[in-house]
Amino acid sequence: MKAYLVGGAVRDELLGLTVKERDWVVVGATPEQMVAKGFKPVGKDFPVFLHPSTKEEYALARTERKSGRGYKGFTVHAAPDVTLEEDLRRRDLTINAIAKDESGKLIDPFSGQEDLRQGVLRHVSDAFAEDPVRILRVARFAARFNFLVHKTTAALMRKMVAAGETDHLVPERVWQEFSKGLMEAHPQRMFEVLKVSGLKLFPEAKFPLKGSLAVRFALLAWPLEEKAVEALCKKLRAPNEVRELAVLACGYREQIKHAKKPDELLDLLKRTDAFRRPERFAELLEVARTAAPKADLARLEKARAAAAAVDAGAIAGKASGSEIGKRVDAARLQAIKSLG
Repeated sequence: MKAYLVGGAVRDELLGLTVKERDWVVVGATPEQMVAKGFKPVGKDFPVFLHPSTKEEYALARTERKSGRGYKGFTVHAAPDVTLEEDLRRRDLTINAIAKDESGKLIDPFSGQEDLRQGVLRHVSDAFAEDPVRILRVARFAARFNFLVHKTTAALMRKMVAAGETDHLVPERVWQEFSKGLMEAHPQRMFEVLKVSGLKLFPEAKFPLKGSLAVRFALLAWPLEEKAVEALCKKLRAPNEVRELAVLACGYREQIKHAKKPDELLDLLKRTDAFRRPERFAELLEVARTAAPKADLARLEKARAAAAAVDAGAIAGKASGSEIGKRVDAARLQAIKSLG
């Protein structure tokens, strides 16, 4: 029974990056032996255990065989006779198929270290084609490390898309990989890789992607029509806060670019709920700074600050019913006009 550090922990360590999670594979053990040593079983689809002290994940060495559509369409074989190399062979990329034993010795049967040195993303084996999510993972790693995709891997990804393998992608897994890719250091690379693969799930990135996840997604949505954005968010099952900002950005982009008069500015502020949700409005302006750099956003910010300074509570105490809203609007409009 031997335990090996595997995957991202080894890769990031070799790259000189901070290791955030440490995953282990155990060769030569049974589930019963793991439990007897105090490990807590947590795996649903295959034997995974938490270390009694470190709480790090230890998975029994396993092989997988495609037996149906989708990411659950695999038959898993985990047994003491599964070797470390067999376990590493089922992994996606060579840079993720390096192991390290407890003495610090590296086990690298698929030349992952050389690919790290060359800055190349290369699939380990033809088993790569059994899980279409791996196309998204390759694109995400390209966005993280700014690595090139090996020509044979790029060809395999195109073949998978052409064969309809990506038609069975699960929205939750797509969003998981896509959202991570958006937040990487080189998000544009993700779109470049996906374009080369022929996978057309997302709009093209027309602007530099920076800021929060919601801001980056809204920059993608900015050129689109509102119906298209709603459909995209529904297809990806994007979180509400991401969807709301994206719909807001595409829905009011023209007003943001052209609103100049006090009444136009107040109307825009009200429609975007700038007074009740100032944080989201700040994100909307962040999107506009990149997507519409010629818009007079400074004036819009000053208009919001001036209008927000109006004491709506005091006005409400001197009026009733629909008259309250009219008086608040009038006071806010006057505050904006006073800016000149």
